[in-house]
Amino acid sequence: MVTETKTLEIEGVSILLKRSRRAKRISVSVAPFYGVRVSVPYSSSYSQAEKFVLSKMRWIKKHFEKVKHLESAAQSGEVLGSFSQIEKAAAKEKLVRRLADLAKRYGFTYNRVTIRNQKTRWGSCSVKNNISLNINLAKLPEELTDYVILHELVHTRVKNHSPLFWKEVDKLVGNGKLMRRRLKHYSGILCI
Repeated sequence: MVTETKTLEIEGVSILLKRSRRAKRISVSVAPFYGVRVSVPYSSSYSQAEKFVLSKMRWIKKHFEKVKHLESAAQSGEVLGSFSQIEKAAAKEKLVRRLADLAKRYGFTYNRVTIRNQKTRWGSCSVKNNISLNINLAKLPEELTDYVILHELVHTRVKNHSPLFWKEVDKLVGNGKLMRRRLKHYSGILCI
């Protein structure tokens, strides 16, 4: 049986290697309250992933330090820097593209999409199936961004948070309520 995760400790940084069915190649991400994660496709070995990590340690350490600052700022309620105009445009494009990709993949339709800097919510879906997404989703780990987008897409079919709604979400993301709990760790980003 293939082990799903492995943890490394390198130069004072804890790194989680995690098997991923979606990964096409070994990739690393560093995010607040998420830490350093390495997606390892089933076609690669943990040994290959460790070599990859070692080759990227300079980059990992640089971003790990930034993330630690973001975490402490978010926990202390400090306001973090906002997007520059260029970053904002790229974030909007990324979220609109991801919404379209996930809708197409899972057979959802929606009307319009709006990307805004909301202070209290990650996303919403109107009765007319207009989807609004928080621009700060672009700062989250991909699986949490996908969770929020899929959550809103499910609302195009189920307009409440009934057991049926969560059953549909769970079909797409595994454990929707667990993802929601993980998302709460990033609530400090909402006020950016």
